[in-house]
Amino acid sequence: MKRFKAISLKDDQSKWRRGLLIAIPILVLGLYLLYRLLTPGPSSGRWAYYRSLLLDPESVSEFILQPGLRCDDSVFAFPSRGTALGLWDQSYRLGHRHQGVDIFPGTSPGVTPVYAAYSGYLTRLSDWRSTVIIRIPEDPLQANRQIWTYYTHMATQDGQSFVSDEFPVGSFEVFVEEGTFLGYQGDYSGDPLNPTGLHLHFSIVRDDGDGNFLNELDIANTIDPSPYFNLAFNHNANSDDIPICLNEAAYADWSFIDADG
Repeated sequence: MKRFKAISLKDDQSKWRRGLLIAIPILVLGLYLLYRLLTPGPSSGRWAYYRSLLLDPESVSEFILQPGLRCDDSVFAFPSRGTALGLWDQSYRLGHRHQGVDIFPGTSPGVTPVYAAYSGYLTRLSDWRSTVIIRIPEDPLQANRQIWTYYTHMATQDGQSFVSDEFPVGSFEVFVEEGTFLGYQGDYSGDPLNPTGLHLHFSIVRDDGDGNFLNELDIANTIDPSPYFNLAFNHNANSDDIPICLNEAAYADWSFIDADG
């Protein structure tokens, strides 16, 4: 008489779990590789220049943008000196979409000045060590719309502020002219053990409709800065090249600025 081996439901469940444990990491890895293929992010051609910038800033001098630059009569003047390596809507990591432009000076923290790109009303919240935001009541490119310009990382990695003494924490609605000295570039991230790397992060933030700025951390709350500077700051349209002014360049007269306050 033949004997039949009993089928154990527990054995089937164990095999199913083992298979799942193997399949999930493979699926996650595959999705990640697909994501990196479709969104090249920091591996784009621009980042090949980052090490050169750190070792010898003059080796990338052709890509360095100067403060006060207006390309083809742009409505905004460039706010600091440096090379634009991180652009709007670029991906630095899985699920990330960059909300502005990262400007790298190739200097040291507390050395490279930051200026207001356009006139407006400056606010610095009570917990902002490295950040200011400027309200522009009338968007120069779209009538009847209020926008905000946002400047951050102006502090050391352990939070010693480089923001100008003219704008202490708690400053609210202080009028500033275009070209006003705001502070110096830094590398503050909020985590002293993980600094950002020296640069200025600049973005244009939408208004909530009630006179307040929206959360800058969400790219949907920001605006592509390209048309405001007439520079290729949109990663979707410029995935590899370093933005420079290819046509007529002029510079705002900021000779009256005293960066030492």
